[in-house]
Order: sequence, then C-alpha cells, then structure tokens
Amino acid sequence: MRKPDPAAIPKPAFDLYDKYAHGLIDRRQFMTGLARVAVGGVTASALFAALRPDYALAQQVSFTDPDILASYREFDSPEGHGKGRGYLVQPRNPSSPPGLVLVVHENRGLNPYIEDVARRLAKAGFIAFAPDALFPLGGYPGNDDDGRTLQQQLDGDKIAADFAAAARFLQPLDGGNGKLGVVGFCFGGFIANKLAAELPERVGAAVPFYGMPPALDKVADIKAALLIQMAEDDERINAAWPDYEAALQRHGVSYQAYQYPGTQHGFHNDSTPRYHPEAAELAWSRTLAFFNEHLAG
Repeated sequence: MRKPDPAAIPKPAFDLYDKYAHGLIDRRQFMTGLARVAVGGVTASALFAALRPDYALAQQVSFTDPDILASYREFDSPEGHGKGRGYLVQPRNPSSPPGLVLVVHENRGLNPYIEDVARRLAKAGFIAFAPDALFPLGGYPGNDDDGRTLQQQLDGDKIAADFAAAARFLQPLDGGNGKLGVVGFCFGGFIANKLAAELPERVGAAVPFYGMPPALDKVADIKAALLIQMAEDDERINAAWPDYEAALQRHGVSYQAYQYPGTQHGFHNDSTPRYHPEAAELAWSRTLAFFNEHLAG
C-alpha cells in the first residue's frame, strides 16, 4: 500500500485522527471520515496507515547505548492498582548525582517513543523513569490502537495514583540528587500538571507537552516551576489555556509558556506525520535547559 507523503495528508484527516486518538470517535467513524476526505487516488486505508505511528522512526538513542543503563523496575502503588512497573534509565557514569525525571506517556501505554524519550533524558545526564499505566493489564500490547483501548478500561483515578506512586518511588532513588521533574505528553501532559499541583512537596519542575490543566482550584498548591509546551493547531488544549494561565498568574506560580507555529497536537512525537522537526528540537532543547536549571546540583 502506498503511504502518502505527510505533506499531502489533508488537514481534516489530522483532525479526525486527533478525535480518534482521544476516544472522541470510534474506528468506524474514523474510517468513514477518512473516506470522505481521501483525494487524489489515496484511499482511506492508505491515510490510516500514514497517520499511525511508525516506531522505527522514533529511536534516537539505542537501548544498548554504552552511556546509559536501562532496566524495568516495579514499585508499590497502594492507592492505585497495587503494583506498577516502569522503564528506568540512568546515565552510566554521572559526574555528580543527577536529577530525576518522571516520563509520562500518552493515552496508550508505554510505547517505544516514550521509552526513547527516557533514554534521551538519561543520555543528557538525568535519571529517567517511564511507568506503564497498562502494567495491571499486562503492559503495552505492541500497538497503539490496542493500547488505547486497554487504557480506557482502567480507572482514571487509579492511573493517576499509580503515577503519583511512581513519583514517590523515583524521587528518593539511590544515586539521584532527590530533585524531581516530570515531563508528559498529551494525557501525560495532564498528569505532569496534576502531579505538580498534588505533589508540591516532591515535584520541583514540570514540563507538560500539550496537556490539559489540573483542577483550577489546585493551582494555588503548585510550587514547581512550569514549562508549558503547546501546539498552534490544537483547539481542545488551547481552549483551556487562558483560564489556566489566569490561575497561574493569580497564584504567583513560576511558568514559561511556548506555542510553536505551524504545529499540531503531538508535534514532538517523531513516529507520526504530525512530527514537526524544528519545533520538536526547539521544545526539547528548552526542556533540557529547564531541567538543568531546576534539577541540577
């Protein structure tokens, strides 16, 4: 099947994919919509194939990179699903105890892209831990469609409790300096915001990529510095930003916010056609500089 060039994918197809990826329409509705917008001899099936992630494209740091040490670790989560499991990646020979970063995946489990993000952080000198919300159901199933379906079957409050438990596991981890940051993408961006609000005694820095805000009545509790990363074309997330920003300003929370021109929701994910290389590189360089500022020493 011929996959269309990302530049040739019509914008309505991206909009449909965003709704499908976030559970607002089912697969039948998604495919019906793609059939309506398919043009130029490109079929709905070809559009679907082009829009789905290709994780072979996403690996920037090999899991065998000699500068890192990677393993899977379990942790207790008494208020969540009892036990959690995540991908722990550490720099092999840090010059000093590194800062620690919790990496929170999208709404489909711990896929290869998020594991690679954890390796990128370790390569940059941080201890990174990426939990898998799907661990109670056997873990990420190997594809995002099934992963999304599985995550929808879990209780959202228990998922959030599992990530809070992961933060409590990570922050005092031997070898780290005790300074904890959180970075998350989409659903993970919401969790990054939520943990900053609900674990102010632990979270010192948070970087939500295109994530919904926490409950606005919890914003006053945030002590972490925030780096808010947003896409230009992201109606659902951007609609919530003015009220969130007003609350951050009202309560004197330290934050920086960037909206990247010409980008869509998910622009950092280099396994999909929504990836925007220049914006992703700039957003990531800002993320690393932000964590170096707030988690070093």
